[in-house]
Amino acid sequence: MSATLVASGLTVTRGGATVLDGVSLTVAPGDRLGVVGPNGVGKSTLLRALAGLVPFDEGRVDLAPPTAGVGLLPQEPDRLPGETLRAFLARRTGVGAAQRELDAAGEALSAGAPGADDRYSIALERWLALGAADLDVRAEEVCAELGLPADALDSPTTALSGGQAARGSLASVLLSRFDITLLDEPTNDLDFDGLDRLERFVRGVSGALVVVSHDREFLDRTIDSVAEIDPHKHGLALFAGGWAAYLQAREVSRRQARERYEDYADQRDGLTAQAQRQREQSVRGSVRAKRRMSDNDRAARGARIEAATKSAARVRSIESRLDRLEEVEEPRKEWQLRMSIAAAPRSGDVVATLTGAVVHRPTFTVGPIDLTVAWADRIVITGPNGAGKTTLLSALLGRLPLDAGNQSLGAGVRLGEIDQARGLFRGETTALAVAERATTWPAAEVRTLFAKFGLGPDQVTRPADSLSPGERTRAGLALLQAVGVNCLVLDEPTNHLDLPAIEQLEQALAGYTGTLLLVTHDRRMLDTVAVTRRLHVDGGLVTEKPL
Repeated sequence: MSATLVASGLTVTRGGATVLDGVSLTVAPGDRLGVVGPNGVGKSTLLRALAGLVPFDEGRVDLAPPTAGVGLLPQEPDRLPGETLRAFLARRTGVGAAQRELDAAGEALSAGAPGADDRYSIALERWLALGAADLDVRAEEVCAELGLPADALDSPTTALSGGQAARGSLASVLLSRFDITLLDEPTNDLDFDGLDRLERFVRGVSGALVVVSHDREFLDRTIDSVAEIDPHKHGLALFAGGWAAYLQAREVSRRQARERYEDYADQRDGLTAQAQRQREQSVRGSVRAKRRMSDNDRAARGARIEAATKSAARVRSIESRLDRLEEVEEPRKEWQLRMSIAAAPRSGDVVATLTGAVVHRPTFTVGPIDLTVAWADRIVITGPNGAGKTTLLSALLGRLPLDAGNQSLGAGVRLGEIDQARGLFRGETTALAVAERATTWPAAEVRTLFAKFGLGPDQVTRPADSLSPGERTRAGLALLQAVGVNCLVLDEPTNHLDLPAIEQLEQALAGYTGTLLLVTHDRRMLDTVAVTRRLHVDGGLVTEKPL
């Protein structure tokens, strides 16, 4: 059905800190709204509030019609122990909850409960609208198209590989039939085929869609308006048009805001200076007059009084103009990440080698591989999800035992790594403690380092598991700036990272002179970062492709 969502004055606080302040927006049928802003600014909180999953301190969310379905597909797979992929898809598409409500309504109807007819009718309409009647059939078709094994639907999601889990999450999006769909970082972990399928789904969705994403190419291809969350005021600024139009309009808006403030500041400072000069002239004139005239000179005394009166009037006039001057708030100077990658002395000519290497994984085998990585090679590794890109990296770096063949790491290799799981910043250990061990720096210097990456005392002193995916990625990038490396390994580094940080990472890579191993499906990054070699992993085979 056609549905409209209207959020009015939403205010959300957490632990005394304001996350959203007076946010209002309307999502109408057919809208494709992209929500952007720095990591931790409240984008996911906004989506959860729109879905009714977060209590807000003020404001309201209204749906027209009230029975419209709003579905949120969160940014992380949230695999539950014992839950099969089939049950996962039913939960993520809203069909599981709709089925439970239909069953409960049916029982109430059988018991003759008051209002049971209406309840059952509404529940049945909802169940049908979500596509529950043929979900199993559609799930089998979609999972087969995405290359998931035939038995995947009845397998626990916790048993799926990372690539299979990513395709399972994509399947939940492709199978959803909400009136208003909320997508939180849907492009994370998707390969090029998955990105293409997702884009086709977004363009074909009949209802409205609100998406949080840092994938610039995806935003450029799919959205028709942008909502930007201000990190200081916690409000929302709306921009009509697609991604390119937003970037242009934002730049114009910021330039105009700066010009308005500078005009105001020039007028204010000019009037203030005039008033001050007038007061100083009045005082000097009064002193000179007193020195020159006698006490009995009534005419001179009258002239002095008249001059003082006129001078006071001029000062009051200037002050009145100052009071009437409409105050313009000075635009905040935006915090900007300034990133570099600390260099270590170069390694030997050979960085890493694999000879006849074979690795058996539960769902696939990679190899045999013969590969040599030389000093200053800049290698991008591509391939579909689950093909073995991360396995290749682990084998190359000696992190994974080989079932056949040999591996060696060259002399003087100093590794710096952002792994796909951001595993360094996991568990109960704080980010501060992790960085102190890695850098051997005093805690105060580590705090200063993290602050440069937008991580404050609250984030760095709580268990790393409680950090958002974006915060964990920023923490990893901070270590690259602190600890010298000569071989940089980045596995999907742009996942969960905000746009300014992605652009800074790209600039840092442009100035990095060591060896680079990069796995990414970020199409803009592939166009931006210079590489010397391209390896493609598919079907367990590793081939070198022309650039």
